[in-house]
Amino acid sequence: MKAWNTWERVLVGLLALLVVVFGITQPGFLSPYAMADSTFNFSEKGILALALALLIVTGEIDLSIAAILALCSLAMGFAMRAGAGPMLMCVAAVATGGLAGLLNGWLVTHYRLPSIVVTIGTLSLYRGLAMVALGDQAMSGYPEVFSVLGNGYLGDLVGLPWLIVPIEFAILLLCAVAVGVVLHRTVLGRRLYAIGANPVASRFSGIAVDRYRLCLFVFAGLMAALAAILLTGRIGSTRPNIAMGWELDAITMVILGGVAIEGGRGSIVGTMLAVLLLGLFTFALGMANVSGIVMSMVVGGLLIVSMVLPKLKLRRRLLPAKV
Repeated sequence: MKAWNTWERVLVGLLALLVVVFGITQPGFLSPYAMADSTFNFSEKGILALALALLIVTGEIDLSIAAILALCSLAMGFAMRAGAGPMLMCVAAVATGGLAGLLNGWLVTHYRLPSIVVTIGTLSLYRGLAMVALGDQAMSGYPEVFSVLGNGYLGDLVGLPWLIVPIEFAILLLCAVAVGVVLHRTVLGRRLYAIGANPVASRFSGIAVDRYRLCLFVFAGLMAALAAILLTGRIGSTRPNIAMGWELDAITMVILGGVAIEGGRGSIVGTMLAVLLLGLFTFALGMANVSGIVMSMVVGGLLIVSMVLPKLKLRRRLLPAKV
C-alpha cells in the first residue's frame, strides 16, 4: 500500500485538531449521533468531489456538475409526475446525468475547447433549464424509498439499532473505495495520471486521450445523478436552486485534498480527508450558528490557500538551486 504523502499527513493533523477544538468548545459535537448526522452535511458533495478528482487529475474540470445534479433531480420530478415508479425515476436521473456529461465531454474533445469555458456555459444552460421548468415552484411527494436512502441509517436496514451509519455516507465510502482502486491500482489509473502530466506524450504512447476524457465527463454526470437521487430523497423535493454553488465546495475539497489543479498529481485518500475536514468544519460552524455567508468566505479562502501552498513549497524547493 502506498505510504501517505506529506500533505495527507497534514490533513490528518488538521482533522484531529478540528475534532479536539470543536469537541471542547461545542458541547455535543463529539457525540456519536452528532458525528453521524454531520455526514449528511457533505456526503453528496463528496460524491461530486470524487468525480471531479478524476477530471482534475487529467487536467480537466467540470464547473457544471452541481447544475447537472439539479437537472437530474428535475428529471426525477417529471418522471414521478408521469406516473413512473422509483426505479424508472432513478433511470431518468441517470440517463439525464449521462447525457449532460456526454455533451460536456463531446464539446471538449470534438472541438478542442477548454473544459473550464465549456462547463461555464453548460452550467448556465443546465441551471437555466431547471429554473425555467420550475420557476419558483418545487416538486414534492417522492416515494418513501428515496427518503430512506437520503435520511436513513444502515442499522435500520439490517436490524441493528446501534449501527448509526447513514446510508448516504456508506454509499460515499463505497464510491471512494471503487474510485481509489481504479485510480491507484489499475492501468486505467496510471493512464489518467499520464494524461494529466503530459497529454501530448500520452497520445504518442498510444493512449486514447480524448476517449478517456469523454468517459470521465460522462462519469461525472453519472455521479451527479447519484448525488441527485440521494439529495432529492433527503430534502424530499426538487427545487430550481438545489445544490446551488456546490461546484465550489466540491472543487475546494479536491484541491484541498492535494490534487494538482494543473493535473498529473493527487490521490483519493487526500480527497476524502479533505471531504471529512471541510464537511466537519462547516458542520461545526453551523452548530456555532455561523452564517452561510461566512461559511462561503471560509470555503473560498481555503480554495485559495490550497492552491497557493503547493506553489510556495515548490518555490522553496527550487530556491537553493538558483543560489
